[in-house]
Amino acid sequence: MQVKPTNLPGVLILEPALFADDRGFFTEQFNARVFAEATGFRGTFVQDNLSRSLRGVVRGLHYQLKQPQSKLVACLRGEIFDVAVDLRRGSPHFGQWTGFILSESNHQQAWIPPGFGHGFVALSDVAEVLYKVDDFRHAPGERSILWNDPEIGIDWPLAGTEARLSPKDEQAPRLSQAEIFEIGSIGGMGTKFSKDGP
Repeated sequence: MQVKPTNLPGVLILEPALFADDRGFFTEQFNARVFAEATGFRGTFVQDNLSRSLRGVVRGLHYQLKQPQSKLVACLRGEIFDVAVDLRRGSPHFGQWTGFILSESNHQQAWIPPGFGHGFVALSDVAEVLYKVDDFRHAPGERSILWNDPEIGIDWPLAGTEARLSPKDEQAPRLSQAEIFEIGSIGGMGTKFSKDGP
């Protein structure tokens, strides 16, 4: 597995080994031992989520406060522009984002640790995204930040395509108004968050 860092420490692009011939290809989509060696992750994934999106659908920016999740994201069909945003107040990278193409042709995966918001836009007619998470969905702790918040300034590659969002994502607050994580508070001591700063 090849591991590529991004401009946000902790967020990684992973490229599993691929064995292809004229019949097709084979790859280990997930191998716990190889993954742990590549990322240092020693937890357990407890849930797989699969979404299908049409071109221009934006999902995000999503995160959970009470039970923050690590995510391993892959695009199994089509192509997406995947985004992570540092939501840890006090981090030197707070409010910064990174983005990358995940597709069925590049077979890359994104590793997004807790403390980061996550979202993507479908660039193909249909995109199917699979992501593994290390904690269960916790509906009361679900939060969103506005996908096109100018404070973050994500350069979404929509190329004239109109963004399609859920009502919940359309009404998400900006970063300055959102409940977010405090640096160092994610982990065994429980997650703290701040709406107005430390």
